[in-house]
Amino acid sequence: MALLRAAAAGLLRRRRGAPLPLFLSALSPPPPTRQPCPSPVAPYFTPLCRRRSWSHPPAVSSPSCVARAILLPATFSIYSPLSSSASPDGSADGDPSPPPRPSPAAAPPSSWVDRWVPQPARPYAMLARLDKPIGTWLLAWPCFWSITMAAMPGELPDLRMSTLFGCGAVLLRGAGCTVNDLLDRDIDNKVERTKSRPFASGVLTPMQGVGFLGFQLLLGLGILVQLNNYSRILGASSLLLVFSYPLMKRFTFWPQAYLGLTFNWGALLGWAAIKGSLDPAIILPLYTAGVCWTLVYDTIYAHQDKEDDLKVGVKSTALRFGDSTKQWISGFGAACIGSLALSGYSADLAWPYYPFLAAASAQLAWQISTVDLSDRQDCNRKFVSNKWFGALVFGGVLCGRLVS
Repeated sequence: MALLRAAAAGLLRRRRGAPLPLFLSALSPPPPTRQPCPSPVAPYFTPLCRRRSWSHPPAVSSPSCVARAILLPATFSIYSPLSSSASPDGSADGDPSPPPRPSPAAAPPSSWVDRWVPQPARPYAMLARLDKPIGTWLLAWPCFWSITMAAMPGELPDLRMSTLFGCGAVLLRGAGCTVNDLLDRDIDNKVERTKSRPFASGVLTPMQGVGFLGFQLLLGLGILVQLNNYSRILGASSLLLVFSYPLMKRFTFWPQAYLGLTFNWGALLGWAAIKGSLDPAIILPLYTAGVCWTLVYDTIYAHQDKEDDLKVGVKSTALRFGDSTKQWISGFGAACIGSLALSGYSADLAWPYYPFLAAASAQLAWQISTVDLSDRQDCNRKFVSNKWFGALVFGGVLCGRLVS
């Protein structure tokens, strides 16, 4: 009997002690669960994993997250604008994140200089404005007009001389830009359009610019010595205009007229290179036409910088003419066309010259009548369109000389 009582007491004690382990287990923290997406890119893909709802947290990495981590390149950012998971404000699914960093390689090259010119030579190419050929065209067209007028009736212009003058236009225009930027480097860094130029931005030093200028002039001398003696003296005298033009905007409201004297020197030089002398009846009207043409296109060009010019204190015909600009440049345009007609008549150009001249006058009238002088982009478009004016005049001179 005593043995039965002892066995019953032991069983009772075991039943009373059973709830304690259950109570302790209820108070103890749950075992740690493994986080999803345990990978180096887990912070980026966590929002993607949260899009799915699991009844129980996965014990291993989600196959979807692993697949995404493997397929996406290491350089790809989940917050890239190309990523479909990025929200419009640059965050993924509303989570805060750093803004995307655009890659320099993503921007396309702005010109052929960026694509083809080696990096060390690129600032010099920009200094010579090789990326903006419109200036070379404006300098070369008067040369080509003059060389073609000097050709014998019924014959094409001298191809060798045209090639020399084309190369000379590139070099002389580049040298003029180098001189201009050297003298204006303290002004250019205050003007929005020019503050990224090599000297104004500090990419090139003035000493480097002087060395590059010497190189350009040396190449130009190589072209000049291939002309006759009369042309050599005439061509060398143009350097006075080239070196003094950048200073004119500090002293006069007519720097565009001085630029016209400089840019159209080729009208004198082209004839002299073929004939060995000058014929005033033909060349002076042609030179005058070029100067008036320059006053038209460079006044339009100067309207891009008129606000900055006022702040800096430099002068231009855009500021001189003001609201009367279109009336002024209309007068210069009419003088340009009249001088071209007189020069062609004196050179005995045949009738095809005049329809081309009428087309050129229509192009010039279109520029003047439609330009929005308060819109910088439109001023630049009209300025660049002058290459077609020069081409129309050249086509008329060529056809007029071949038919005569």
